[in-house]
Amino acid sequence: MPPFRAVPPALLRATRTRATAERYPRPPSGAMVDCAVYHDGTRLPGQFTPIEAIARVRELEQAGQKAYAWIGLHQPTEDQMHSVAEVFDIHPLAVEDAVHAHQRPKLERYDNMLFLVLKTVNYVEHESVLLTREIVETGEIMVFVGPDFVVTVRHGEHSGLAGVRKALESRPRQLALGPYAVMHAIADHVVDSYLDVTTLMEADIDTIEEETFSTNSKTDIGQIYMLKREVVELRRAVAPLSVELGRINSEYKDLLSKELVRYMRDVLDHQTQAADRIASYDEMLSSLVHAALAKVSVQQNVDMRKISAWVAIAAVPTMIAGVYGMNFEYMPELNEPWAYPAVLLLMLTVCSLLYGVFRRNHWL
Repeated sequence: MPPFRAVPPALLRATRTRATAERYPRPPSGAMVDCAVYHDGTRLPGQFTPIEAIARVRELEQAGQKAYAWIGLHQPTEDQMHSVAEVFDIHPLAVEDAVHAHQRPKLERYDNMLFLVLKTVNYVEHESVLLTREIVETGEIMVFVGPDFVVTVRHGEHSGLAGVRKALESRPRQLALGPYAVMHAIADHVVDSYLDVTTLMEADIDTIEEETFSTNSKTDIGQIYMLKREVVELRRAVAPLSVELGRINSEYKDLLSKELVRYMRDVLDHQTQAADRIASYDEMLSSLVHAALAKVSVQQNVDMRKISAWVAIAAVPTMIAGVYGMNFEYMPELNEPWAYPAVLLLMLTVCSLLYGVFRRNHWL
């Protein structure tokens, strides 16, 4: 990517003209959340459009001072994203990924710019895991980091960065480290949310585990599969980031200062911890599925034994009644007054004996 040329004052004045306003429209409030210029760890006062922000940054750079712009966008349209990308000379392939979202976590380099994709996760509050159909919802944050700018693009309602910006502005020393300090703060915020979500999910998994191995409860395999699906979704959002963050220590060290590389290494440690937790949850739920299926199989065997026992007991009076229901003329018992109670007594005796045998063998 060719280096940026200094913006002359005439161009800065031209930003207020109608022609430039049409070329670089100010994104509506629903798209551009914030646009600020930072100088020596302090936010400059005033409201900026993207082109005004980068022009102000270049003026400060011409004066030998360090500054950068941070533009935050939320679900921009294609036209809005292209208007910002043209100002900061962002590669079209990265712009396409930012607009359409649904990307895997990744870290790509375009000349002297890094493009980081982070999957955000949010724990959906619920009264009981047995009554909910969703536990984790996901979103995305794309971060474009250049020598003197940061552009963040969010997708999803739960992935706000206002808190991250406010926390950074309260720490001028860290903010003064440059645009990559903003990337670190965002990555650290997202990875910490992974740990929070996995901690909350552990309680749900414990509930399902207790329910599965309880002798007095009926196992709902559907809930285990639902949890398994949520953990798989969480794993897809978290696991690939470990490899991508690891590349910072090897492939992109020339873009970050030593201090920021240390910060990113700490983020990688937390990311690995979260990924290990999710992997253990995945294995645990797989074991619970097998345990639940075994429990259902055992219960089915018990039920079949009970059914078979009752069928065997019922077969005795059915057989005797069938014999005497043939109505042959020469059946000596038919003419005896004791025949009917004797047959009933025989049925009761045989059925009682069979019932006792089945109870003794735990079939009933």
